[in-house]
Amino acid sequence: MRKLYSSLVILSIIWGASFLFIKILVEELGPWGVVFWRCFLGTITLCVVLIVFKREELRKLREKRLPWLYLLLVAVFNNTLPFGFIAMSELKISSSFASVINATTPIWTIVIGAIFFKVRLGSRQWLGVFTGFVGILLLLNLNVNSLLKENFIGAGTMLFATFCYGLGAQLARRYLADVPIVVVSVLTLGLSSIISFFLMMMSNEGVIFPSFKTDILFSLIGLGVLGSGIAYLFYYYMVKEGSAEFASLVTYIVPITAMLWGYLLLSEKISANMVIGLFVVFTGVYLSTSTSRKKNALNSKVV
Repeated sequence: MRKLYSSLVILSIIWGASFLFIKILVEELGPWGVVFWRCFLGTITLCVVLIVFKREELRKLREKRLPWLYLLLVAVFNNTLPFGFIAMSELKISSSFASVINATTPIWTIVIGAIFFKVRLGSRQWLGVFTGFVGILLLLNLNVNSLLKENFIGAGTMLFATFCYGLGAQLARRYLADVPIVVVSVLTLGLSSIISFFLMMMSNEGVIFPSFKTDILFSLIGLGVLGSGIAYLFYYYMVKEGSAEFASLVTYIVPITAMLWGYLLLSEKISANMVIGLFVVFTGVYLSTSTSRKKNALNSKVV
């Protein structure tokens, strides 16, 4: 479990800056332009990792018949659609509101798993999800009235993105468990690059090629190479070795790391509600995953 929690923290640090990078890029590239360059740079990064460090898995890849249908479905629901709708939402709503909505991903993952994939969930897991979401609200110091004043269209696109994340996580867990992590990552990002390229070409928003401005290039590297390349190795590792629900809990911690980025780079103060929210969020993470760990241990003994 130490490796799983370490991956959770590292991934949250990388993805904590993603909202900032998207905000910078979407005005120039448009939503689908952001998706294409994010997926394309992520694919290139993972191809290098596959060739240099994973030659044995590359050899097995040539000999193995891959589940291309499920790879395509995961590419659509875990990359293309959520990436695009997050970019669209950030044209309409604030980043803080987007972070709160993004934290509903574990809820969608659990609901989808229970309804469509026959995943059995205990009351403790549901309590953990609820506790984590309360922690996010405390962290951002938001209230219901302020949320209702935000743009409804932006909130709707963000909600659809979280639903897609939940479905994609469950599909990856159920149908891609036998495919190496780096292979799943590079193939799904590669397929998403192709899909988003055509969506970008059909869209009238933004431009195809980014400018050479420092902030644009830095954001592309941060979002593509780190956020969609290296980060996905950690994400799929957590899905396969932990659970889809565990991996989706990273969305709870992302707002925390986003605020830490603000403290380090912009000298923003860390308030008391941030400390309280941090404690409540990690309490939710523990409650949501403790039951799964016990069940996995029991299953291993039976086998």
